[in-house]
Amino acid sequence: MKGLFKKQLTFFLYGFVFWLPVILVVYVAALLFSNAEKAGRTILGVVVPDQFLYTGLGFVFCILIVYLSGMLLKLSKVGKILSKIPFIGLFFGQGEIMTIGKLSHMQACLFLYSPTCISYGWILSEEKVTLSGNAGKFPIVNVYFPNVPTLVTGQVLAARKETVMKLANTSSEITNLLLYAFRSPAALKFLPWEEESPEEFQKRSEIFGLK
Repeated sequence: MKGLFKKQLTFFLYGFVFWLPVILVVYVAALLFSNAEKAGRTILGVVVPDQFLYTGLGFVFCILIVYLSGMLLKLSKVGKILSKIPFIGLFFGQGEIMTIGKLSHMQACLFLYSPTCISYGWILSEEKVTLSGNAGKFPIVNVYFPNVPTLVTGQVLAARKETVMKLANTSSEITNLLLYAFRSPAALKFLPWEEESPEEFQKRSEIFGLK
C-alpha cells in the first residue's frame, strides 16, 4: 500500500514539475498579449491618425517590437553591453541554456559543497592551475550544481579535483534522485579518476563514506 501511494505521488510530482513552467509562460504571455493592443495603439497614436488605427494594429506593432528587440540583442553588441550592467545584466546573459538533454550526456558526480555537506552535480570541465608558470598542486573541476526541482537552472561551481567523485550511475538515475528521491538507485557507484591509483582512490573514498 505504501509503495502504491509513493508511486502515485511520483506521478503527481512529475506532472507538477512539467506543468508549473508551462502555466507560468502561458500566464505571462496572456498578461502581455491582453495589454499589447492598448499599448501598441497608444504608441502608434503619436504618429498615426486615429482613423488609421485599425483593430489589431497595436497588437501587431507590439509583436514587431519584441521581434526586433530580440534581433538587436542577439545579432549586435547591445546584449553584451547590457549584460555588464550590475544586477540588470543578469537578464541579458549571452551563455547557453542548460537542458535536461544536455544533463543526460554529462558525467554525474558528488562533490564537497562544504566540509560537511556532500552534494550532487554534473561535471562540466577540468581546468589546470598554474603559479608563476609551474603546475599547481591540484586542478579545478567545474561542476554544474542544479536547483531542485527546476534542474535546468543552477550554478557553476569550481571545486578541487580531489573533492569531486565521479559516479557510474546514469544521469537519469541522479535526475530522479534529485526529484526528492521518489525514485532512487539501488546504490551510488563511485568511479576513480583516470590517473588515480587504487590506494589514492581508496583514501579519497573515505571522505564520501567508504572505508
